[in-house]
Amino acid sequence: MEAGFIMRALEPEVVDVIWAAVEPLLPARPVRGPRRGHRPRIPDRLCFWGILVRLATGCSWQSAEALLGWQVSDTTLRARRDEWVAAGVFERIAAEAVAAYDRIVGLDLDDVCVDGSTHKAPCGGEGTGKSPVDRRKSGWKWSIAVDGAGIPVGWAAAGANRNDIMLFCPTIAEIERQGLHHDTETLHLDRGYWGARVDRSAAAVGITDLVRPPKRKPGHHGPAEPVPAPLGLRWRVERTNSWLSNYGQLRRNTDRKPEHRLAQLALAVALIVTLKLIDHRNRWQPHNRPIR
Repeated sequence: MEAGFIMRALEPEVVDVIWAAVEPLLPARPVRGPRRGHRPRIPDRLCFWGILVRLATGCSWQSAEALLGWQVSDTTLRARRDEWVAAGVFERIAAEAVAAYDRIVGLDLDDVCVDGSTHKAPCGGEGTGKSPVDRRKSGWKWSIAVDGAGIPVGWAAAGANRNDIMLFCPTIAEIERQGLHHDTETLHLDRGYWGARVDRSAAAVGITDLVRPPKRKPGHHGPAEPVPAPLGLRWRVERTNSWLSNYGQLRRNTDRKPEHRLAQLALAVALIVTLKLIDHRNRWQPHNRPIR
């Protein structure tokens, strides 16, 4: 990796591509003449760069301000973020990225995997909860559905104390909202997704083929009995969760509102899909670097 870059998502090639898609989605600003004593409006591109830096590194808004050479204040970065969240920019860019991948490469929806991932949220706030895997510290969780190549096709978020089953319905609803449920044939789930709620949610969108490990027998706390199971499927969603966990603000989120966490998750999804498309374009290049 070139010196000076923390991860591929911050490379100029990637930022230029994602910005070209984001810019047309930004809310229009009224054209006003310069007023005496007022500073000119900070360019949207600079604010977007600050949002990307914070997402990738996990730093605070004040640190992002410093990393941008104090060209924009942390207050302006937060205000611009809120403005774009209200306009649905991050949701739309993620949906456009997935649609572009489907059009150019094609989504593999024969086998879709769903799983959750729990992470830290030290500042608490709405949409967080006591994490059962981190000594009951404040945390949050996302649930994600991916296609055969690990491309996210549905996602949701809630507090770390929420069971994966509770997030299954909104995750499937996101697949339906994007119109991808008709092509989804099989859902691969882990043992935690046994329950009538899961069966009803999947059946409501026309998905009836659910592949899950068998339930443990009552009173059995040891390893499950070995049973024949298809291999090479569930690792796909685990890999995508690993990709998402590379983003510092997803791994240790310091926002206090659910809409801000969902916006970050959507932007990370858009970046992952963009990297996949760049890798597809450069697939015959001798020095092509895979997504990380």
